[in-house]
Amino acid sequence: MTKKDAMRIPDYLEHILEALKRIFHYVDDIDEVVFLTNELVQDAVLRNLEIIGEAANKLVHYHDEFIKQYSDVPWEDMYWMRNRISHGYFSIDFEIIWKTIEQDLPELKIQIQGIYQKIMAQSL
Repeated sequence: MTKKDAMRIPDYLEHILEALKRIFHYVDDIDEVVFLTNELVQDAVLRNLEIIGEAANKLVHYHDEFIKQYSDVPWEDMYWMRNRISHGYFSIDFEIIWKTIEQDLPELKIQIQGIYQKIMAQSL
């Protein structure tokens, strides 16, 4: 991996963190019932899940060593969800999306923040 390629890793992690921040902002003051009926929030969340998945895909395809080092992060699952959203069109199960937001994204945020902070500290 070249130095230029390695510099892209923090960019992809920043994209994931920003998308997570936006998702949590969009659902901050709502519950599942509101989420399941609010198409605007659903669309905003889906768009940011796509961003997360695309950034994860770039890491998987171009940064093997990095992915192996952080194999406990569900990189492939992020991309799988992005594909399901992008190609599922009107067959998306928003109850599953809500459960993902509630159950999976908080831990993902902690993982990605930790990795990002470690990488940034190493680059000083």
